[in-house]
Amino acid sequence: MCRNILIVTFLFCLFLNLSAEDIYIKSLRVYSSNNQTSFPVIDNSDQSKKFITIEFDVQCNYAPNLSIVFKFCDKNWEPYNTAFLKNYGFDTEYNLWLEKLPLRITDARYHYTGIFPNKNVTFPFSGKWKFYIVDSQNHDRVYAEGKFFVVYPEVELKVLLEKKRLENLIPEIAALGRVFYIKVYFNLPDTLFNSYIDLVEIIENKKIAYPIRIEKEKPTDKTYYEWNGSNEFLFIAKDIKPGNEYRQTDLRDTNRYYLKNVNAQYDGIEVSDFFRKRKKDFNGGSIIIDYKNEYAEYMNVTFRLRPPENIKSSVFLIGDFNNWELLPQYKMLDIDGLLNLTIELKRGIYDYQYVVVNNSDENINEIDWYILEGNFWETENDYHIFLYYKTQEKGGYDKIIGYKKINSGEIWKN
Repeated sequence: MCRNILIVTFLFCLFLNLSAEDIYIKSLRVYSSNNQTSFPVIDNSDQSKKFITIEFDVQCNYAPNLSIVFKFCDKNWEPYNTAFLKNYGFDTEYNLWLEKLPLRITDARYHYTGIFPNKNVTFPFSGKWKFYIVDSQNHDRVYAEGKFFVVYPEVELKVLLEKKRLENLIPEIAALGRVFYIKVYFNLPDTLFNSYIDLVEIIENKKIAYPIRIEKEKPTDKTYYEWNGSNEFLFIAKDIKPGNEYRQTDLRDTNRYYLKNVNAQYDGIEVSDFFRKRKKDFNGGSIIIDYKNEYAEYMNVTFRLRPPENIKSSVFLIGDFNNWELLPQYKMLDIDGLLNLTIELKRGIYDYQYVVVNNSDENINEIDWYILEGNFWETENDYHIFLYYKTQEKGGYDKIIGYKKINSGEIWKN
């Protein structure tokens, strides 16, 4: 009988009481191919992105019998319930093979790594997909979940990124006026219908939970499209702030980080980096040391920040360890003007940052990504651009028909 279930993505743990034993899913990650820092997409036009990797650790006294169930989703990440989109017979990886971790690792006992698609699992539809780690005997018992994209491109996207300044608004600090415009051009093949074009979605680095959407039916002054009445389309997103390179914590040095309880920054307390351009990062990713390494252990990592006196709102920690999602449990705690938060991390390198949030009644809104981190045109961001089409196949679904990744730093170099 379950008493508590907490479903979380990425580096969260799910707590589940099973009669006499708890199971904890830890360090859950999904990425393209074998590149730990990559965006989770299967791009069938790119040989280097033909599969995804799913990996995680398990804390349990015995090897549990787990499976992974895959579900096709609409553009809002809601799984389809229609039988035509269920992919029966090829939607589940049964009885996962778990490897034992080194004895030195005390906060997890088993590890799993899986590559998909394979002979048991296929992804026949182009769009958004979710996976669920479940009890093999009871698929309603969900321990954790994750997200990824599958793309069968039909339309070539041409993307232009331009440096601009905010229009019709003079910010209090000039640096906050630095923005990008992203323009997405494409010609629709005669085999597709113009009226079924739905939207263009732009995801910066790994911020899957916070996409920029240019919706055909809901244009705004910052996101809109142009159409020549035939097959040519132009979708435009304005006023995209580039931000700064992410902060990083590097926990790999066993001489420096040899205790169970450590600080994220060995050299001391962090402060605002608004006026300091940081070094190149992983574009939101992380690298965890090999699970077979006896030092691939878990540590209690304390993040410490002394914000400027003018910052009165709540500050949250966000990074690759929580799937770049703002969650209540990652709110920094104020102790005599010093903000603190301790989280459990496996030894490795993680991108992260601090955001200022107007947090009222436990609802997170008015997110400010830049006031503590800075805003520089020279920041190298990946932008993942998806074109959605309201296909009538299989009863209708949100189909991705175009995908392109651009890097703002590479554009300036060229």
